[in-house]
Amino acid sequence: MRKNILLKLKYDGNEFAGLQIQPGQRTVQGEIEKVLSKIAGEKIRIEPTSRTDSGVHAICQCATFQWDVNLPTEKLKYVLNNSFSKRQNKFRILSDIEILSAVEVPEDFHARFSAKGKTYRYIIYNAKEYDIFRRNYSYEIKEDLDFESMKNACSYFIGEHDFKSFEASGSNPRETTVRTITDISIERVDDDIVIEVTGNKFLYNMVRIIVGTLVEVGMGRKQPEDIKKIIKAKNRNAAGHTAPPQGLYLLEIYY
Repeated sequence: MRKNILLKLKYDGNEFAGLQIQPGQRTVQGEIEKVLSKIAGEKIRIEPTSRTDSGVHAICQCATFQWDVNLPTEKLKYVLNNSFSKRQNKFRILSDIEILSAVEVPEDFHARFSAKGKTYRYIIYNAKEYDIFRRNYSYEIKEDLDFESMKNACSYFIGEHDFKSFEASGSNPRETTVRTITDISIERVDDDIVIEVTGNKFLYNMVRIIVGTLVEVGMGRKQPEDIKKIIKAKNRNAAGHTAPPQGLYLLEIYY
């Protein structure tokens, strides 16, 4: 009998061409499917919750797949993590993917379609000098940002709105661009500005465009109350720039 397995995982997106499998490219999905297929002796396909772009990280991503391999599910986490790892002399070089857990779920459970919401975290490194060690894990901005204005702007995003203005240009047509943001928080921790956005669903690049717009508020190019006009415009050109992928982390998925 085929089992339906839910994987929870995290990864450093720096060396991946995104999560979704792509011919000739190293992807998170491709790496996981390669190991699972080798164990199963047949092609195994995973269904992830969210398709993160190149350079985007995940603190908690989820994926489901089906197989009938006679391997205790509770051991799968260790088997996969050992397969991702490499050894060189005495030193163990860890992979940039880590399986956090593997559990059996009901047959009708699906990592994407069963999800009720997600939280993304975005980190802006706002210091006078660039830090080369932060370039792959944050959006580095040297200019002073008006934190209070950015904080005031956040409140305008909460609720159910048509977020067409915050969808990347050229995205595939959707039935609706209406989404609900249930919470958005922003805090300053030393030189970091940490933004967390929780919603039921997100459009392509939606969080990165929200962040880019908040940055422009922080720079004084836009005012907090402009967010209402931007949402009402339903036009990508009305919103701010798309923040780079390196500062984005998929933080949590809710079922």
